[in-house]
Amino acid sequence: MNKATRKAIIAGNWKMNKTATEAAQLIDALIPAVKDADCEVVICTPFTSLVTAVEKCKGTNIHVGAENVHFEKSGAFTGEISADMLVDLGVEYVITGHSERRQYFAETDETVNKRTKAALAAGLKVIVCVGESLAQREQGVTEELVRMQTKIALGGVSAEEMKRVVIAYEPVWAIGTGRTATADQAQEVCAAIRKVLGELYGEEVAEATTVQYGGSMNAGNADELLSKKDVDGGLIGGASLKADAFGAIVAAASK
Repeated sequence: MNKATRKAIIAGNWKMNKTATEAAQLIDALIPAVKDADCEVVICTPFTSLVTAVEKCKGTNIHVGAENVHFEKSGAFTGEISADMLVDLGVEYVITGHSERRQYFAETDETVNKRTKAALAAGLKVIVCVGESLAQREQGVTEELVRMQTKIALGGVSAEEMKRVVIAYEPVWAIGTGRTATADQAQEVCAAIRKVLGELYGEEVAEATTVQYGGSMNAGNADELLSKKDVDGGLIGGASLKADAFGAIVAAASK
């Protein structure tokens, strides 16, 4: 990874795990585990734990993110959370387009774009997720699909706003399955994402944008994945719920 032009970011996506009380305990264990990180460390917690996380992480090197955001500023959207609500809490990051949101909650490329733009307009940093299913990989359309998802997600996003955008490549077939893309597979798709960023915004923006890999990255495979030229960090699921495992991944990204 070219640390001269972009930073490694390790972000934990807690998903629907940890009560606020449990979150406080985990953060207490995470703070010493990642205090020497030479990369950016982010934890994306459930909405119910955000207040706890923001308070606990003050004065530390841990940044706090949310797992989703709605695209309207306010209104009759029962159960949704706006970007302004997140900003008011002190949240810095938000994830958009996670494959589980697409799979279970009818997210589309278009709503991912709307959520991304709303988050950027409010001043948040956004981790935009893209990735293919196993069937799509077997059909040989991975690159075309990821290029399309990236282009649609970033529609209307300016080059200046790209300074606050991270792209996370998440092969759907590797999330929560224990299967992991090989380091070469991860590199191939992350490079394809950087190529499309270059086409959209020019080489300078493409080289400055952090592209993460997310898909069962763990303490055992982080070194190899993160050694690849275009893999600039990770969006971590299960391993982010264990302080020692998350700390090991952060250490790998800090080399």
